[in-house]
This record gives sequence, structure tokens and C-alpha cells, in this order.
Amino acid sequence: MTNIVIRKATLNDVLQLQKIGRQTFSETFSAGNTEENLTKYLEAGFSIEKLTSELNHSNSEFYFAFNNNHVIGYVKLNFGEAQTEIKDKFALEIERIYVLKEFQGKNIGQILFEKAKQVASQKKAKYIWLGVWEQNQKAIHFYKKNGFIEFDKHLFKLGNDEQTDIMMKLHLANPVSHIVLS
Repeated sequence: MTNIVIRKATLNDVLQLQKIGRQTFSETFSAGNTEENLTKYLEAGFSIEKLTSELNHSNSEFYFAFNNNHVIGYVKLNFGEAQTEIKDKFALEIERIYVLKEFQGKNIGQILFEKAKQVASQKKAKYIWLGVWEQNQKAIHFYKKNGFIEFDKHLFKLGNDEQTDIMMKLHLANPVSHIVLS
């Protein structure tokens, strides 16, 4: 797919972020969850107040994927104390990576993942980690294809339902320093 533009989201994008966040989360998880639990999560997790706080956090970044000036996906990255669990200064967390259903299978997720790797490199991260719902086989396959390995599990609460996420990690290649002797 051509004409994909990746742009960092700003506070001015909060409504757009809320819209794409709610839509992609619903598309991804509505089949495996009750409407009540999904609604409860969407209202809390994608409220303007919460998204504003996340956009203002100095250790979190959102990037949109645009196609013909329309947001079709996004990724949320955390580092330092913004990470949801590990909080390792040498790690970058992919907290969310979602693509509209109609654009899945068209390399958009891969483009967003490549952006995450670029940011990890800029932040000098040694590894990228994430949590993925154990029933989301499509996402697990995507991450394994990109070199992630499972290393733990944690609980994720969706409304009143406690679900198990598989925690996955990708070790990044350490840059080799070149020493010049004179």
C-alpha cells in the first residue's frame, strides 16, 4: 500500500486519537468480550481526560498512520516510568498498535512496528516489550514473525473480566562501536 504517512500525534489530535482508539479496539475485541465489559473499558481507557494525560506525558508517544489524509492506525510507545510494568530505562514498551480492520493485511501494522523500532533505536533501548491477549492469535503471530519471544504473562482487566496477556520481548542488536587507532 502506498501513500502511508507516519506522524507523531499531538494534543491537538486528542479527538482523532479517541476515535481511532475506540474504533480499532472495538473491531479487535468485540467478538471475544461482552458489550458491557467492552463499553466500560472504552469509556475509561479512551476518555478525553486519559488520552490528554497520555499525550502530555513526556515518556509516551503516539504515532498515526495516514492514508490519503485519513488516520488508519496508530501505535502508542512508552519508555522510562511511563511503561505499564517493567519500567526499565533500557526498554521501550509498545502499549498499543492497532490498524482499522479494512486496512489490516496491507502492511500498515508492519510500518507502525518499524516506527517503534526507529524510536527504540533513538532512545538507545536494548529491547522492546509488549503484552498481547492470549486469544489474539493474529497479533501473536505478527509479533513472533517479527522476532518477539514470550517471556511471561500478566493479567489485563477488561471491564469486569480478568484476561491473560502474553508478555513478549524483542532484543535489539547493540550498535558496534568502531575504534580508530592512530
